Amino acid sequence: MVDGQLTPEAILAATEEVLRRYGPAKATVVDVARALRVSHGSVYRHFPTKTALREAVTQRWLHRAHHGLAELAAAPQPAAQRLRRWLATLFEAKRRKALDDPELFATYLVLARESSGVVAAHIQDLLEQLTRIIADGVAAGEFAVGDPAVAAKAVFDATDRFHNPVHVGDWSDPGVDAAFEAVCTLVVAGLRPPRRDLDHASDRSVGS
Repeated sequence: MVDGQLTPEAILAATEEVLRRYGPAKATVVDVARALRVSHGSVYRHFPTKTALREAVTQRWLHRAHHGLAELAAAPQPAAQRLRRWLATLFEAKRRKALDDPELFATYLVLARESSGVVAAHIQDLLEQLTRIIADGVAAGEFAVGDPAVAAKAVFDATDRFHNPVHVGDWSDPGVDAAFEAVCTLVVAGLRPPRRDLDHASDRSVGS
């Protein structure tokens, strides 16, 4: 590849292949440059350090793994339906990445541990999406929580088994889908207004 044609995306794609081939412990910027047939200085012009390159690869992977979640969070469906779809999509995306290509998934877990700032920013983005869904539910009367952001963090923590990579060993369990549905049902039920509030709302509606 000619240096003038080198793009950050091409470097990141090549880095992923190098990581797949050599693993995160042995992969170097020189290996990436060799795969692209450019000098390692050309790679450094786009990513000034090895750390910056690995963080960018991690960020790219997280973005691809969770593609579509933001759109789901902003969809026009009722909040409870959106919340279930969002959680299911997150779980399926993580599970597919882990089970379809376990070696590459393991590689990215190593990179994620190195890139704590990138991962923290990504988790914050996910929490903001959850907060939006729950806030919409509160505004529509579907949910009754004092602080949507606090509730979003609680939902994220309650469903940890279905998106935290430390639980990857559970994701191929035959009963994991039923467990996921049970947790989602409890989460949604916990966000809804108490039944007496719903009954009073119904009484007011009839009386009017």
